[in-house]
Amino acid sequence: MGTPGPARIGPVRAEPYSWPYDGAVPVDRAALICIDWQTDFCGPGGYVETMGYDITLTRAGLPATARLLAHARALGMLVIHTREGHDAELSDLPPNKRWRSARIGAEIGAPGPCGRILVKGEPGWEIVPEVAPVAGEVVIDKPGKGAFYATNLDLVLRTHGITHLVLTGITTDVCVHTTMREANDRGYECVILSDCTGATDPGNHAAALHMVTMQGGVFGCVSTSGDVIAATSIPVAAAAPEPVPAPH
Repeated sequence: MGTPGPARIGPVRAEPYSWPYDGAVPVDRAALICIDWQTDFCGPGGYVETMGYDITLTRAGLPATARLLAHARALGMLVIHTREGHDAELSDLPPNKRWRSARIGAEIGAPGPCGRILVKGEPGWEIVPEVAPVAGEVVIDKPGKGAFYATNLDLVLRTHGITHLVLTGITTDVCVHTTMREANDRGYECVILSDCTGATDPGNHAAALHMVTMQGGVFGCVSTSGDVIAATSIPVAAAAPEPVPAPH
């Protein structure tokens, strides 16, 4: 038997076109990005709950993301996690961002039920257990909404030969959308998963997904974790040719 090639993903059922645009892609050219699945955004006592939002909305995508994460790990796919947070001295916290958070009763850097809000190393800053990184997975710490801003994410992706991104995380309309836009501008072929994302407002979640589908897929495509898993194929090793009998 010959040696099978790498698993491939695609074509995935998606809107507004089957993803990716260039057909099935080897998994070693695709990365699963898990954006900001942190206690501060989807855990009790975190930043989002302190602001008064319903965390069941931001937690809604966790079960599907956990299933997809297990699938990606089994395939040997590159998995990247991101965390938003600021240095303990808050030297990388823009004044207007701090002002806005204080204005709604959840000032970044202030003490909260999960430690200092959105500060690196605090309990609220950590990724929730359901989708926590395992040894060997990349973790990108970012000070802003987009995962490319002030980080080495683009360098990590290009070093690994990644051209295609599968996006999960929270929130759909802020950090995930910003990252998808940044990735699209850099030439990455993106798909955002509707069941692996969530927002503090259902209308914002729906609108953010709808925006992706405009203009023929202005930032990429929208799909689901089930469709991505269903579109994964593992090539079967080709049978070795029958030996030719030696002449007598």
